[in-house]
Amino acid sequence: MTFGIEEEALAAACSVAVKHGLPCGDAEVVYSGSNVLVHLLPSPVIARVMSGTVALHDDPQAWLSREVEVTDFLAPTGLAIPPSSMIAPGPFRSGGLWMTFASWVEVDGPMEPSDAEVLGLALRSLHDALAKFPGELGTMLDLQQDIERLRRQLPSTPQAKALRERLIALTDTVFDTSLPTQALHGDASLTNLLRTPMGLIWNDFEDVLRGPVHWDVAGYVMALEDRGADAAFVRRALDAYGWDHTEDLAPFTAAHELYGEIWRAYAGAG
Repeated sequence: MTFGIEEEALAAACSVAVKHGLPCGDAEVVYSGSNVLVHLLPSPVIARVMSGTVALHDDPQAWLSREVEVTDFLAPTGLAIPPSSMIAPGPFRSGGLWMTFASWVEVDGPMEPSDAEVLGLALRSLHDALAKFPGELGTMLDLQQDIERLRRQLPSTPQAKALRERLIALTDTVFDTSLPTQALHGDASLTNLLRTPMGLIWNDFEDVLRGPVHWDVAGYVMALEDRGADAAFVRRALDAYGWDHTEDLAPFTAAHELYGEIWRAYAGAG
């Protein structure tokens, strides 16, 4: 029998859970995309299993270990998905798949851009907390290398070569900039901000890195616009965050767009 990635992720997560004495007889896949999320019912635990995103990283274990460090650091703040008291966060590997574990949190529907000030403050609060993180993280240059690693998996065409040239052209303004750096979420979007009974909570720190806050802010603005936020809404969110000059985000927006273009090309070629 040939299993798809969802079945493989479910089996792998349950294998780790059973080895650690975690009941998971009713486990189910609750999301499948660049990662697969497995709710390990009846236990209130979520497993996030790397699937598509593993192509980005040369060392998934080190990458996920950084994520665990950051989420442990944020635990006292209540800003991130809390760790589970029933199983260590990992990372673990089973069936060739890497994964981490956290507490299951009920989500009150999809996040929509309904309150600009609240959303702006959500990112600012996260950045204020992450600014104090003392641990070692990957850099924007590491991210550039990961994007290039993904691009190299595309068919060799003039278009793929042009993508590389655009990536290199952003080195000085984005990936090797002299701007101040700090720990970042890395993928600050409305998909990774959850509305829960405990308030807004950030999720999925797999892409955590150290870089200019411009990277997160630019991605966040793009996420708001993708959900239909108009210019006035975005401006209010930026004001609540404390961001003045939108033009400073332009090269980082271009880098996000290029990253997305390369990712879509990779997914389409697979």
